[in-house]
Amino acid sequence: MLVLAFDTATPAVTAALHDGERVLAEHTTIDARRHGELLAPTIELVLAEARATLRDVTAVVAGSGPGPYTGLRVGLMTAQGLATTLGVPSYGVCTLDALAYGSGLTEPFLAATDARRKEVFWARYADLRTRLDGPAVDRPADVPADGLPVIGAGADLYRDVLEAKGHEAPPYPYAGSLAALAVERLATGAPLDPARPIYLRRPDAVVPGAPKKVLTPGESGRATA
Repeated sequence: MLVLAFDTATPAVTAALHDGERVLAEHTTIDARRHGELLAPTIELVLAEARATLRDVTAVVAGSGPGPYTGLRVGLMTAQGLATTLGVPSYGVCTLDALAYGSGLTEPFLAATDARRKEVFWARYADLRTRLDGPAVDRPADVPADGLPVIGAGADLYRDVLEAKGHEAPPYPYAGSLAALAVERLATGAPLDPARPIYLRRPDAVVPGAPKKVLTPGESGRATA
């Protein structure tokens, strides 16, 4: 087994290789605007570090969000393209699940990432493996933190508004955790979703509607029959 995992749903462009027992290589760059430029070199870097090639990969796993539309689709389109080229399966894992898994928490908590527009993507967990609610997108004041620990960059941005307890945990979902979680689910027979995006709202960019007809001066006052 050699699982290639990566996530582009947050500012962290992150990739890792997992051999079924441990993470062989992992690399992360924090840059919210260059997902498309950084992902391929990051994949090449972890392959080189692990002394592997793409032909050695037996499965591809991508973070499926939620996340901003542009960054999220970079990872998922890459996963689908690689899986087709290599003839291997591709899977999607909720980005918040990877963030939760990387926290190591065994008590109830929330994971939150920045959704922009002064909102957060969030989910509630019983422990690092068990999601109870979400994913959802809300204003920080509307997130039901209920005094629980809240992890992730969303928590760091809106700690006072969430009125949540802090906890030492990675701010972003790193690919090593994403890969380890996917391998664990594969080993236990837990279902894995296909590599498809989790969209919780429409993208900022929309296709414009048909242009309105501009009436000429003669037409504007003409009565209809």
